[in-house]
Amino acid sequence: MNAVLRVLKAGGLTTIQDLGRPGQAHLGVPKSGAMDDYSHSIANWLCGNPADCATLEMTMVGADFEVLAPCSIAVTGADMDLRINGKAASQWQNHHLQARDSISLGMAASGCRSYLALAGGFAAKTVLSSRSTYLGGRLGGYEGRMLKKGDVLGSEAAGPNNLKQKRYRLPWSPRYGSSIVLRAILGPQDDWFSQDITRFFQTSFTLSSQSNRMGCRLQGRAIKKNNDSPENLLSIPVTAGNIQIPPNGQPIVLFREQTIGGYPVIATVLSCDLWRLAQTQPGAEVSFQQVSLAEGQHIASNLQAFMNEAQALLRSQ
Repeated sequence: MNAVLRVLKAGGLTTIQDLGRPGQAHLGVPKSGAMDDYSHSIANWLCGNPADCATLEMTMVGADFEVLAPCSIAVTGADMDLRINGKAASQWQNHHLQARDSISLGMAASGCRSYLALAGGFAAKTVLSSRSTYLGGRLGGYEGRMLKKGDVLGSEAAGPNNLKQKRYRLPWSPRYGSSIVLRAILGPQDDWFSQDITRFFQTSFTLSSQSNRMGCRLQGRAIKKNNDSPENLLSIPVTAGNIQIPPNGQPIVLFREQTIGGYPVIATVLSCDLWRLAQTQPGAEVSFQQVSLAEGQHIASNLQAFMNEAQALLRSQ
């Protein structure tokens, strides 16, 4: 490993993440991976990396680093007041750094999670075909844990030879607001709530501070089961985007750190919308829009085309 960065301040919750480890749920191991795969991928492309290289995911409060060797980085996602050697620097573009330079990120002014990519990708032990940190199982990443002061991070490989002669930047970046609408497909237990489906899609919920990589809780008008619905549900496999309705009627949207659940699922957020929820701060308004399976597939196809366009644009610079 080529040592590149030393952690001076770890921030609120900083972990190594890639695009996750799908296909391991039968072992009780969730997918994990970057909560905002859009920002994660763009950060990697700005550094000349494939999208599946590992980045640092920082939640709400950014980290500080000392540069140990010449490198190229990019920071995307939440606005965390990126500073290089104490001077304000732009996110959503790459920067070329020298040994003894400093990188610092502050509190998120908008958005919730930032992603720091390193040319060559961050080095980390591969566990079940992924470098992502799964905190619950202490797998992957940096010793299976959050980063802390003094940790030394390295790159998997040297970046492209021409990277130091180029600047990469997209002509757009997302804006994170105080309200979002998430598109969702009914099911699989929507028939338990047939009398309250309309209320569910007409309600504006508030994102609770009780949110983490497992999921986020919403607060609003309680969603009630039908009187003839079963009292309990045996634990069943779950996936990111499932909207569970616990007994108190306050929805829980699952993220990437859970494999089974015991609450009925009224609907499932489109996977291509989850990055927007991952960038939403507590207190924001969250509502849902019902779409069909065919509409969801069309939306996902459009997002993939947009991502392909972004990657092609960066390659052409």
